[in-house]
Amino acid sequence: MKITFYGQNTLALKIGDINIIVDPFITGNDLAKDKVDINKLKADYILLTHAHQDHILDAEAIAKNTGAMIVSNFEIAGHYEEMGFEVHPMNHGGSWDFEFGNLKYVNAVHTSSFPDGKYGGQPGGFVLEGEHKNIYIAGDTALTYDMKLIPMRTKLDLAVLPIGDNFTMGIEDAIVASDFIECDKILGCHYDTFGYIEIDHEEAKRKFYEKNKDLMLLDIGESIEL
Repeated sequence: MKITFYGQNTLALKIGDINIIVDPFITGNDLAKDKVDINKLKADYILLTHAHQDHILDAEAIAKNTGAMIVSNFEIAGHYEEMGFEVHPMNHGGSWDFEFGNLKYVNAVHTSSFPDGKYGGQPGGFVLEGEHKNIYIAGDTALTYDMKLIPMRTKLDLAVLPIGDNFTMGIEDAIVASDFIECDKILGCHYDTFGYIEIDHEEAKRKFYEKNKDLMLLDIGESIEL
C-alpha cells in the first residue's frame, strides 16, 4: 500500500492496481494548489469523510475526470448521485467488501454540511482492511472513547489522525487517541492549511517520540509505503 499526502486531509492510496483519493481539497489549498494537478490524479474510488469544503472541494472534478465511485455517508452519496455520479452509500458501523479490501465507516465527533449549508449527514472516519495492511483514516474528529472499539476488531498498521487543534484534536489528544486505537505509527493531517491550525512540527514530533510513538508529517506530494 502506497500513501501520498496532498495537504490538509487529502490522501492518495494505491493498493495493488486500485487508486483511491481521500477528501480531495487541493485547488483551494494555497499550500498544495501549485504543487498538485488534480487533472493528473488517478482515482477508482473517492472516499469522503464529511461534507465540509476542505474535504470535498475537488471531488466533483476528479470524479468527472476519472469516473471514480464516490464512497461516503448516505447523505453525501445521495448528493453526488443526484449529480449523476456513481456512488456507494454507507453509514456508521457498516462495512463493505470492495475490490481493494474491507471498508468500515466509523464514528467521528465533528459537524458536516456542504458549503451552501445543505445537510451533509453525520461525519465519520474509515477503517480499511487491505490484504496485507490495515489503516484508520479518522477524518475530522475530537478525541472520542469510540476509538477504543477499533482495535477490538482490527489490528492497525497506520492511523491518519488530525493534529491541528481548534477544529479537531490537537497533539495531546491525538497521542491519547493513538493509545485508544493501539497504534503507535501515526500520519498527521489537518494542520498548517489555515492560521487556526498551524503547528510547530518539531514540537509535535517530540511529544509523540516521548511517548514512544512515531508521528510522520509528510511534505505535500511525499509518499510512504506500508
